Amino acid sequence: MATKFAQGFWRLADPKISLASAAVMLLGASAAAAAGPIAVSWLLMTVLGVFAVEVAKNASGEVFDWDSGTDLRVREEDRSPFSGGKRVLVDGLLTRGQTWVIAIGGYLVAAAVGLLIVGFREPSVLWIGLAGMALAFFYHAPPFRLAYRGLGELAVAVSYGPLVCVGTYLVQRETIPTEVVLLSLPLGVLVAAFLWINEFPDYSADALSGKRTLVVRLGRRRAALGFAWLGAISALLVASLPMAGLSPAVWLGGVAFLRYVPAARTLIASAEDTAAIIPAQAMALQSFLLYAAGASAGMLIGR
Repeated sequence: MATKFAQGFWRLADPKISLASAAVMLLGASAAAAAGPIAVSWLLMTVLGVFAVEVAKNASGEVFDWDSGTDLRVREEDRSPFSGGKRVLVDGLLTRGQTWVIAIGGYLVAAAVGLLIVGFREPSVLWIGLAGMALAFFYHAPPFRLAYRGLGELAVAVSYGPLVCVGTYLVQRETIPTEVVLLSLPLGVLVAAFLWINEFPDYSADALSGKRTLVVRLGRRRAALGFAWLGAISALLVASLPMAGLSPAVWLGGVAFLRYVPAARTLIASAEDTAAIIPAQAMALQSFLLYAAGASAGMLIGR
C-alpha cells in the first residue's frame, strides 16, 4: 500500500513536467543574479512554493480528468510518456480520496510558503501567488475549466512565462523590470508549445470527453501548423530582446530552435501518429530547457 502511494505521489510530482517550473525559476533567478546577490534561503522558499503548486495542480487535475472520463478514454496506441495524464487513478496507484489529500496538502504548503514570503520579504508577491494558484486549480476545475475551453494553452504561457519568472525575480530584487517580463515571454510560448504538442496523442480522448483544447478545436493538421507558428513567434521574441535593453548575449537562448525546428517538422509530417510524435515531444521539452539555460547564461555574461 505504501509502495503504491509512493509511486502515485512520484507520478504526480512528475520530474518531466516539473522541469518547466525549474526552467522558469532558473531564468528569473539568473536575471536577479545579474542585478545583485541572491538571497539563497528565499530562493529555496520560492522553489518549494512553486513545486508544491505543481504537485497540487497535477493531483487536482487528475481527479477532474478522471471524473470527465478523459484519462479512461486514452487508447493504448496513444499512450505517451508526455501525454494521457498521470494515470494514478486509472492504474490504481491512488484512490480518489488520496489524490485529493495530496492536492489539498500541496495547495496548503504553497499557501504557507507564500504567506511567509509576503510577511517577511515582499508583500506584492501575494497577487502573483494568488494568480498562480487560481490558474493551477481552475486549469481543470469548474466553473472555469480552462483546459476544457481552449484556454489552457494561454494559462500555461502566462504561468510558465511571466508569472513564475517575475515572481522569482520579485522575491529577490523587490521590483519588476519590464526587461524581465519580456525575457520570460519566449519561454512562456515554448512551454505552451510543449503542452500543445502533448495534446496530439490525447486528441481522440479529449474530443470524446468534451475537453476542447486548441488542438481539438483546430484539428490535428491545422494544429500542427500552429505549433510551427508558436516556434516562429518565440524566435521573433528572442530576436527582439536586445531592442528592449537586454544584452545581445541573451541570444544564446536561440539554441532552443535547434530542437524546435525538427520537432515541428516531425509533427507536421506525422500529426496523427503518436509513436512518431513522441520524439518530437522530447525535442519540444528540450527546446524550452535550452532557451532557459541559454538566456540565463546570457543574462549572467552580459551583466
